Amino acid sequence: MNGNKIQPIIYQYLKKYQENPASRVFAPLAEAYRKAGLVDEAIEIAEEGLKVHPQFVGGRVALARALFDKKLYEKVAAELTPVIRDVPDNLVAQRLLADSCLILGRVAEAISAYKMLLYFSPHDMETNRVVQELETKAYEKGALILRVDAEPLPPFDVRKLSEVISSDPNNKKVALKEKIEKLLIFLQKIERYRVMQVR
Repeated sequence: MNGNKIQPIIYQYLKKYQENPASRVFAPLAEAYRKAGLVDEAIEIAEEGLKVHPQFVGGRVALARALFDKKLYEKVAAELTPVIRDVPDNLVAQRLLADSCLILGRVAEAISAYKMLLYFSPHDMETNRVVQELETKAYEKGALILRVDAEPLPPFDVRKLSEVISSDPNNKKVALKEKIEKLLIFLQKIERYRVMQVR
C-alpha cells in the first residue's frame, strides 16, 4: 500500500526533474525513490543532482540516507561531516552521522554528533541514554566481555602509543589515559552491536 501511495509522488518529481534537470527537485525525488525501496536509483539521482548543486545540503542528506540504507557507512560519514560542520542544527544529518560513526567504531565522533543532537533536542531520552551508556561503560572495569569475531579487530598501534609515552612527561599520563579510554569505548561499541545482533 505504501508503495502505491508513493508512486504518484515519484512521477510528479520525475516529471519536474525531466523538465529541468538543473533544478533541486532531485533531492525529494531521491528521497521518494528511497522510500519506495529503489535505493540504487535514489543514490544515482542524488549523485547526478549534486554534480550541479554540490553545496546543496538537502541533496547531500538525501544521498546520505540512501547510502545508509545500503550500509555504506564510510560514504555516509564522508558526505555528512562537511554538512554538520556548516549546518550543525541539521538533526537528520547529525543522527545519520552519529549512527554511522558508531557502527564504524569511530566512537568519539559518534558521541560528538549524539551530543549535538542533545544540544538541539535536550528532551530526546533515547539519545541521552545512548550518550550516557557510551560514556559510562568506558569507565567500568570488567564490564566488557569480548567474543570471538568473524572479522579480526584492527591491530593496536604500538608505535604511536610509544611515541605518546616518550613525549613530554607532563602530558604522558593524560595522553595515555585518553588512549585507554578510547580503546574501552571502542570495545564497548563492539559488545553493544553484538548484543543487538543476537536479539
